[in-house]
Amino acid sequence: MGESAVPGFDDETVFRSLFIAYPDALLLVDLQGVIGLANPAALELLGYAKEELQGLSVDELVPDAIRRRHSAYRNAYADHPRARPMGMQTDLVAKRRDGSEVMVEIALSPLQNHGLPYVVAAIRAVGAYPRVKQALQRARYAEYLAQFGRHAVDARDSKTLLGLVPDIAAEALQVEMAKVLLLEPSGLAFRIVAGVGLLPQETIGHRIPNAPDSPSGHVVARGKPVLIADYAQERRFTIPSPYVEAGMVCELSVPLADRGRTIGTLAVRSRTPQRFGDDEVRFLESLSSMLATVLQRESSEEALNHAQRLESVGQLTGGVAHDFNNLLTVISGNLQVLADAPAYADDPFVQQLVGAASRATRRGAELTSKLLAFSRRQVLQPTIVDIAALLRSLTDMLRRTLDQRILITLDTENALCMADPVQLESTLLNVAINARDAMPQGGTLSFTCTAVPALPDELDAPQNRSAEEGFVSIAISDTGEGMSESVKLRAFEPFFTTKDTGRGTGLGLSTVYGFAKQSRGAVSLASTPGAGTTVTIFLPRVEGDRATDEKLGTAASEVPSGLRVLLVEDDAGVRSVVRQFLASMDCEVTACAGGEEALRVLASGQAVDLLLTDILLGAGPRGTQLADAAHTLLPGLPVLLMSGYSGELLEEAHVRELLRKPFTRTDLEQAISRMLDGAQ
Repeated sequence: MGESAVPGFDDETVFRSLFIAYPDALLLVDLQGVIGLANPAALELLGYAKEELQGLSVDELVPDAIRRRHSAYRNAYADHPRARPMGMQTDLVAKRRDGSEVMVEIALSPLQNHGLPYVVAAIRAVGAYPRVKQALQRARYAEYLAQFGRHAVDARDSKTLLGLVPDIAAEALQVEMAKVLLLEPSGLAFRIVAGVGLLPQETIGHRIPNAPDSPSGHVVARGKPVLIADYAQERRFTIPSPYVEAGMVCELSVPLADRGRTIGTLAVRSRTPQRFGDDEVRFLESLSSMLATVLQRESSEEALNHAQRLESVGQLTGGVAHDFNNLLTVISGNLQVLADAPAYADDPFVQQLVGAASRATRRGAELTSKLLAFSRRQVLQPTIVDIAALLRSLTDMLRRTLDQRILITLDTENALCMADPVQLESTLLNVAINARDAMPQGGTLSFTCTAVPALPDELDAPQNRSAEEGFVSIAISDTGEGMSESVKLRAFEPFFTTKDTGRGTGLGLSTVYGFAKQSRGAVSLASTPGAGTTVTIFLPRVEGDRATDEKLGTAASEVPSGLRVLLVEDDAGVRSVVRQFLASMDCEVTACAGGEEALRVLASGQAVDLLLTDILLGAGPRGTQLADAAHTLLPGLPVLLMSGYSGELLEEAHVRELLRKPFTRTDLEQAISRMLDGAQ
C-alpha cells in the first residue's frame, strides 16, 4: 500500500474505515457473485451476521420469483462491467434473512480498472429517502383510517367505535396517550368517553371543565386544531402539572364536529419533542371526521328507528281505533234504538241504564279520539268550540291526575272560538304538563279565558282575519321556576328543552306554536326566573249569533222522506245499526257489505239519492275510491263518508263531509242534511 493522502494514515486504513462507516449498505462481490465483504449497514439492512453474509451468493438476496432472471443479468454484467449510479428509475427488491422484502436502490461500481476482480454494490432502502419516507408514512396513516372504516361498517355500536379510536390514534402516531372528549349538553364541561395511556386521574367518565385557557376549550371555541409543540415553551394555555410529570412534552387536539357544531375533541400527547406536523394533523382530523360520521349515522338511525316505531304505533293505534269505534258504533246505536223503543220509552230504570251505558260509549269514543291525535292520524277539523265547557272538563281531569300539591284555578268567560277541539285540548294539556314539571314542590296552575278585540302589538296578526273579528285569549299560568331570557328566546324552537335526557322531547311548546298558527291565531310567552310562566294562546273568536244561526240552520234541515240511500259498510253490526237509523228517518235503504257490490248497484241504473259509505271496507275498493267511481257514474251524487280512522281520509274535492264513528242517530241525520243542503 502506498502512502495515504491523509497524514498519519495509510490508504488501507482510510478505505477500510470509510467502508465500515459508510451510511449505505456496501457489499464487495466477485465476478461469480460471491460476497467477500459487507459493512455494518449491510448487515443491519439485510438482517445477517457478518460470518453469514460473507461467502454468500448475491442471488440469495433476491426474491425467489426473480432469482433466475437476476442470475442471467449478473452473468451478462460480469462480461461487461460498468458503473451504474443509484436512482429511482427501477423498482428493486432485496430479500432479507427472515424472508421479508424491502424496496431498495442499488449503485454498482466495478473495480476492474483498478486491477481488482470485484464490484462494489451500494444499497439504500427506498424508505430512507425523505419524500418516500413521507409517502410511506402517509400510506401508513391511510391504512389505519381504512382499518377504522372497516370497523365502522361492521360495528353498529358507537361505544365500541369510540373505544377503538384512541387505540388507532396512538398506534398510528406512535404516541403514549390518546383520548376522546365529548362536550356535555350544558357546554360547561367535557367528559372523557374513551382513552388509552390516560393518567390515573383521567378515568373514563371523568369531567373536565370547558375552560378557554385549555387546549380542548380553545378547540371548541375556534373549531380548529390546536398544536402544542413544546409544553415548556407554551404560553397560550395552562398545562396541567401531571402531564409534565408524566414526561409528556407535546400535544395535538382536533375538533369532533356534528353538522357544523363542535361537540368534543380528539387529543393525543407524546413524550417525543416536535412529534406532530401537518401529516399528523391531517390524519387526526380525518379520524375525527370518520368518528363524527359514525356518531351522526347512529343518531340518524336512532331517529329513523324512533320514527318508524312511532309510525308502527300510529298504524296499530289507528287500526285498533277503527275496530274499537265500529264496536262503539254498534253498542251506542243499539242503545239508542233501545232507548227509543216504545216498550221502554217510559221506563225510568231502563232509561237510566241506557243513559249510563251511552255515556260510557262517549267516553270510549273520546279515548280513541285522543289515541288518534297522539298517533297523528287525526285530521284537523276546525269547528265552533265552547271554551268554557272545554276548560271545565280539562281542569276537572287535571285535578284528578296532577300532583295533589298543585292548586288548579279556572276563571273563564262564556266564549266561542274556531278550532279543532281535540287538538286544542291536547295543546292545553301540553302546556299544563310543562307547568307541572316547573313546580316540583307544588304551586298554583291557573287557567284564564277572556275575549279580546285584537292581538297584543308584539304579535303578528294572522292573514285573512280582520281586526274587528277579535280573538279568544286562553292564558295558562304557573308559579314555578320560570325561564331565563336566553331560554325564553328559544322556548318555541323545535327540540329545544331544558329537561334532563329522557324527560322531554322539546316539542311541547313548538307544537303549541304550530297549532295556534295553523288555527289562524297566535301564542305569547311571559316568564321571570323564580316567578313563574304564562303561556297565552289566542284563537279566532266566533260571535254567539253566528254559532246559534249555524245550529238553528242545522236543526231546521230534515231528511226528506223516501230518500234512497246506498249504504256500504263491511261490519255487519254497524251496517245493521245504521240501517235502523236510516229506516227511522223513512229512508229507502240498499245495504252492501263491500265496494264491489256497491259498484254493481250503481252501474245497474238503480235510483240512488245518497251514497253513505265507510272508508275502510276490507277487501276491494275503499270508500274514497267508491266515491270516485260514483261521481263518474252519477255526477252530482252526494257522498257521505264514515270512518273510525280519520287518517285514511283523502282530501278530494268532492268529499265535503266526514261522519266520525261512533255517531248518534242525530249526528247521522244532521250530516245527511248538510250533504243534501250542500248539493242543492
